[in-house]
Amino acid sequence: MTSSTRVVVIGGGMAGARLARQLTAGTGPGAAAPASVGVTVIGEEPDAPYNRVLLAEVLAGRYAPEVIALPAPGEAVDWRGGVRAVRIDRAARRVWCDDGAYVPYDALVLATGANPVLPPLRGLLSPGGGDLPDGVHPFRTLDDCRALAAAARPGTPAVVIGGGLLGVSAARALAGRGARVVLAHQGEHLMERHLDPDAGALLAAHLTALGIEVHTQCRVRGLETADGAARAVEFADGYRLDADVVVLACGVRPRTGLAHAAGLDVGRGIRVDDSLRTDDPHIYAIGDCAEHHGTVYGLAGAAQEQADALARVLTGAPAGPVPDPAPYTGTRALTRLTLTAHPAPAHLAPAGPAPAVPASFDLAAFGETVPLPGDDVVRLSDATRSAYRKVVVRGDRLVGGILLGDLGTVGALARTWEGDEPLPTAPLLHLLTTDGGF
Repeated sequence: MTSSTRVVVIGGGMAGARLARQLTAGTGPGAAAPASVGVTVIGEEPDAPYNRVLLAEVLAGRYAPEVIALPAPGEAVDWRGGVRAVRIDRAARRVWCDDGAYVPYDALVLATGANPVLPPLRGLLSPGGGDLPDGVHPFRTLDDCRALAAAARPGTPAVVIGGGLLGVSAARALAGRGARVVLAHQGEHLMERHLDPDAGALLAAHLTALGIEVHTQCRVRGLETADGAARAVEFADGYRLDADVVVLACGVRPRTGLAHAAGLDVGRGIRVDDSLRTDDPHIYAIGDCAEHHGTVYGLAGAAQEQADALARVLTGAPAGPVPDPAPYTGTRALTRLTLTAHPAPAHLAPAGPAPAVPASFDLAAFGETVPLPGDDVVRLSDATRSAYRKVVVRGDRLVGGILLGDLGTVGALARTWEGDEPLPTAPLLHLLTTDGGF
């Protein structure tokens, strides 16, 4: 990248913000000097960049919105917040925005993120489309968080649709604000993408102890409204449940509209190679919108690794003492969730004596948690402590694990998996004990 290169980033989320910082502050020892690199970020959200992973903590009232703000890009970044990119002109190498302006580029980075999936519920949208009814919210942005915080008062009946990582986090946060929460999940157990049935049952028991009503194998069929506001949800078996707040936590879909309209190669996400480059040599993609060798990660850790790798590509900086043949070869993704034991703030708590609050509950899941024939599986379960630990071993390698309970830290086991290191010669049971890193 020369000193006159104009880099335009579409997307002001975690991936786009990290890339902008890396390009204007260097990428570590040996990095090429960014000097007068021109970096423009077009961010649809008006807020400064923030850590999306901590939105549930804001909703629960534990953090103020400013606490989850990411470090601001330097003055060298032309940050255009509250502006939406509407068209990419590949021939002229410029991006047109909804304010009528256009931004020329030498290198364009798509960090457009993902949109919440809207389930096919009767009554969710009017025949002509339009806005969601009052009280119905996705849970993806800081604006969503503010709207939910304003609506979820003590005693408010709330239904969270979807029992994945996001739905569990939202349900816990709403319960922390004193809302009466029902968590409805269509799958056989909670977080089935990450947990097995035993771990899912322990998680459901913990949420129940927090006052959350959990229903699995339960499909929401429709939404009842009155005067444009949510009043109830209807389940597939005909059961009706009052709901002034409905949270849609049914997954996300990569935002690929701009790329598709520009004629780029799009699958589930925007397809990129090991340099994070699309089939246009001047356009790259990172974060939740990017598909690398068939995988869309949708995780903050992968977005950060991709941003760092692309910064090295664009600056020509080495990856380390021995540069990798490819800047980005994939992410070994670990999912981590902590359900804190802190009660709702006093001014948010419902009237009456405060209920006992269970201990903090940690969850970590990584790799292949379903064993193949010939794999070794080690499992420890302690229902009295709400603890569950399972690892899958293939040969001398750890290939996956599920850890629930008061872990404190994921420890040496997850580091062994992340580094793809041979396991020690100690008995496998030792991996799951305190001496084994937990």
